[in-house]
Amino acid sequence: MKLELTPRQRKILWATVRSYIATAEPVGSKTLAQSYNFGVSTATIRNDLATLEQVGLLFQPHTSAGRVPSDFGYRVYVNDLLTSANSGGIPHDAPQPDPHPALQQLMDQLGRELGDDLDSLLQRVAQLLAHLSGCIALITPPQGPVVAIHHVQLVSVAPGRVMVLVVTDSYQTHSALVSPPDWPSDSREDLEDELQLLSNFLTLKLRGKTFAELQDLSWLKLDEEFRTYGHWLQQLLRSVVQRCLQPSLGQVFSAGMAELMRQPEFSQARQVQAVMQLIEEGAKQLQGMIGLHFADGGDPQLAYLPPLPSSTEMDQESGQPARKTPVIIYIGSENPLESLHHCTVIASTYHRRSAPLGTVTLLGPTRMAYERSIAAVQAVASHLTRALA
Repeated sequence: MKLELTPRQRKILWATVRSYIATAEPVGSKTLAQSYNFGVSTATIRNDLATLEQVGLLFQPHTSAGRVPSDFGYRVYVNDLLTSANSGGIPHDAPQPDPHPALQQLMDQLGRELGDDLDSLLQRVAQLLAHLSGCIALITPPQGPVVAIHHVQLVSVAPGRVMVLVVTDSYQTHSALVSPPDWPSDSREDLEDELQLLSNFLTLKLRGKTFAELQDLSWLKLDEEFRTYGHWLQQLLRSVVQRCLQPSLGQVFSAGMAELMRQPEFSQARQVQAVMQLIEEGAKQLQGMIGLHFADGGDPQLAYLPPLPSSTEMDQESGQPARKTPVIIYIGSENPLESLHHCTVIASTYHRRSAPLGTVTLLGPTRMAYERSIAAVQAVASHLTRALA
């Protein structure tokens, strides 16, 4: 549907959305006339509000009440009024790369301390993101076929059982239990020596390879000293690939339920029940929805905010000005999940080698501070991309 709005109607829509986001109260013509300099009477503003209601951008919750943005009104606000260069006199307040000093400080710390405890830092990022936005923050750790191997260690844990520990270049550890090679060992010390020799060999041969690349790697042709292990190494690779390439949709770092319940839209328990159930189940459905969108491109008219060019950030590979991290936004009834029809979901991915590693998501009411939330999601995703590069 193509809307033909006058510059004043666009500014009134912008002001109505901004006022409702700030107050959670229906917005009337008197409020707009007092808060914004439109240069026209309240009667003229009232007529424009009625026009915006007729085209589905606003609605009245009660006959005598002011107007409230519809899902469609929020969509026009996000896709048009925040990103259009010619916005009819509307202040251009599109998202900035770093919306809050505390977030910038923590992301800088993430870059310095990445090797210490990635999971702990991602949880702290989720907590700060939730605090700054007043929404639920969800961050999935690095996963998928582009994660590369950094170190391999074989450890004897019980008679007839060997644990293979794989440390990735995103500082995560994966493990799998396998049967040891069938070789004669006079003692446990001999077994440990053999395992250490194989650990060094595996690290040398596999470092820098992704788990996806292991699927096509054949070790049947080896140097003489390792030829007797060829079949066992092939089985080992199969176990590692099967374990490490399984979609880890259940793993997510989340925070912000308390912040969300402070929002007027979620003041009653029944209003948050569906969201709480979604989070308790590991947000599998939500992650699947986001992953599917980024995989197939989704609907650009409804769920995609084009990336904005940045003159202050440089891309490390090309040396050119970096582009903002692409963001998808599902507003209200646009959400494929019915339980989220009263929510907005803002999500992005962080990358390595142009392939997504994980997701950064905010979930909150449709009455969301979109500029700040978009900027926060972009900042976290961009910093994670650079830190894990």
